[in-house]
Amino acid sequence: MSETRENLPSGPSSIPRGGDVDDQIGLVTSHPDEGQVVIEVAGEVDMLTSPQLRGAVLEQFEAGAGLVVLGLDGVTFLGTSGLAVLIEVREAAQNTGVTLRLACTARRVLRPLTIAGLIPLFDIHDTVDQALTAA
Repeated sequence: MSETRENLPSGPSSIPRGGDVDDQIGLVTSHPDEGQVVIEVAGEVDMLTSPQLRGAVLEQFEAGAGLVVLGLDGVTFLGTSGLAVLIEVREAAQNTGVTLRLACTARRVLRPLTIAGLIPLFDIHDTVDQALTAA
């Protein structure tokens, strides 16, 4: 299994918000099996960081992945831009024949999806392992 770690700055590093200088999104990509990709997402998914998430997911579609699982339990905030990216990558997955699954039990992610009425659009599992083995 191969793994790639990426911590990408979400914006100008000289502007801390509320004293918190860790305004980054963490993306860890692994390939547990042929054609399978897991992207573990950590941090805030907002208008500054959502382009990195979009790029990472679409890159896997272009690379020929058959199944992409987004592990979202490490997400600390999911804003409307993050919701928009999830909708966009879902549509891109359908258009390219890639299976997209989410792995998440965190209320901070599931609540925005529920409020926006998006839960029925996604194949959501409790764990990455369940998402990888789902039929």
